[in-house]
Amino acid sequence: MLERARSNWWAAAFIVSAALLIAAHAFQTFGALAPCQMCLAQRDWHWGVAAFAIVSMTVMRRRPNDARWLAFLIGLLYLGSFAMAAKHTMVEWKWIPETCEYQDTGPISFRAPVAQAVRCDTPHWRLFGLTMANYNALISLAMAGLSGLIAFAPERKS
Repeated sequence: MLERARSNWWAAAFIVSAALLIAAHAFQTFGALAPCQMCLAQRDWHWGVAAFAIVSMTVMRRRPNDARWLAFLIGLLYLGSFAMAAKHTMVEWKWIPETCEYQDTGPISFRAPVAQAVRCDTPHWRLFGLTMANYNALISLAMAGLSGLIAFAPERKS
């Protein structure tokens, strides 16, 4: 069963990151919740996971023995997502100061234009006391952990 999960881990990563991106864009579009700069930076990580998942699918067709490495790399991307979301969480809880001056230096941006400046330290939505950044941190950490498990779990001999 682990081997099957390992060979299809790219699909799970794609679905999770795509679902998080869809939810974020739905909150922005239909809920009128404009994202702050740190929210937008968190989305970039999920765009990266989704893109790498598609690359992984292509690699898996030609080199199925690379499944462990691909799962490991997906896990690293999720750790990056977790780190960004954890930093945003610490800013929201006022554990660290932040000026919200995130600069996008990449040549390509998947970000939707934001009409107004939104503070990073003021969450505009909560569910059960947790913000979107909190949920993103938890989900990203869980996906990183599962990726590590998929990548490093030993084979079962039958």
